[in-house]
This record gives sequence, C-alpha cells and structure tokens, in this order.
Amino acid sequence: MSAEPNLRILIVEDEALIALELESLLQYDGHLPIGIAATAREAMALGELEPDLALVDVHLADGPTGIDVARRLRRNGRTVVLFMTANAKRIPEDFVGACGVIAKPYTERGVRNSIRFVARCLAAGQVG
Repeated sequence: MSAEPNLRILIVEDEALIALELESLLQYDGHLPIGIAATAREAMALGELEPDLALVDVHLADGPTGIDVARRLRRNGRTVVLFMTANAKRIPEDFVGACGVIAKPYTERGVRNSIRFVARCLAAGQVG
C-alpha cells in the first residue's frame, strides 16, 4: 500500500483519448478524477470543486487557454498544477505557479512519478 494520499485530480485535456487514458490510469492508482475539461470554461467550473491537483494541457479546444486556466486554478491556494503539454515553449518562465511540466508524449511511469512527487509534497505541506 502506498504512503502517499489519494488525490482528487482534475484533467484539463481536449484530446478525448488522452483524457480517458489519464482518467483510467489515475483510477487504477487509487486517485479520484473529479472531471475532464476540454475548454477553459469547463476547467474553471470543475475547479470550483477544489481539486488537489490539476493536469493541464496548454492548448485546449478553445485555443491556447491552459495558461489562463493554471493561473485561475492556483488562485484558490489549494490546487497544485502540473502542465501536460507538447507545447512547453508556451509556458511562461514563472510557470504561472505550476510546479512542473510533463512532456507529451508522456509515459505512464512519468505521470505516476510526477503525481507521487506532488502527493508527497502535499502531505509534507510543501506545495499548495
């Protein structure tokens, strides 16, 4: 059994197959995917549920709005953001408060390790 807490995770991804694959991976690992958002509007609505972690793509169905989503999700002071993107060059140098980037194409191992890192940091009160 893992020492890391199970996280409530928001998936902000407009590619349906990727989003569903992530959702399945998260569930398998004992996390609770609280929803999938393909647009900034959907992400902000689901963000009201105050997820522990949001996996955010930079380019969504409504354009390159992932940066704005990350900024707004970080305002609650509770949600940790990890970008998941093939467009890392679009992320500002300050990461808009995100704690990292998972490059696409990603591996399941890379996603798991990143989430494990965030979970340990949250448990230790080092992020958030």
